[in-house]
Amino acid sequence: MGITKTEGFSEETNKMAEVLKAIGHPARLSIMEYLAKSPSCICGDIVDELPLAQPTISRHLSELKKVGLIKGNIDGKNICYCIDEEGWEAVKSFVATLSGIIENKKSCC
Repeated sequence: MGITKTEGFSEETNKMAEVLKAIGHPARLSIMEYLAKSPSCICGDIVDELPLAQPTISRHLSELKKVGLIKGNIDGKNICYCIDEEGWEAVKSFVATLSGIIENKKSCC
């Protein structure tokens, strides 16, 4: 399988493709939902909430952090995670803009 071509697309489009791909996995979407519902940053509770092993959850958290959807702070041996509001606002803005374009478009089919 070849490498996905990203040249010729805007930086915003390429970035948003990475973000949407990251949340396209059910485990990552579940992590985002859990963090969104939590009243504070979460350290070790995620492993107790999802049917996945700790190393698997760590990998998913790493991917979400890499694309800027979550942030984490190291506190001793624990890393506490929460939603990165700036990263989430970018997703909301992109989807809202796309939704507005689609809503204003006359149907061609």
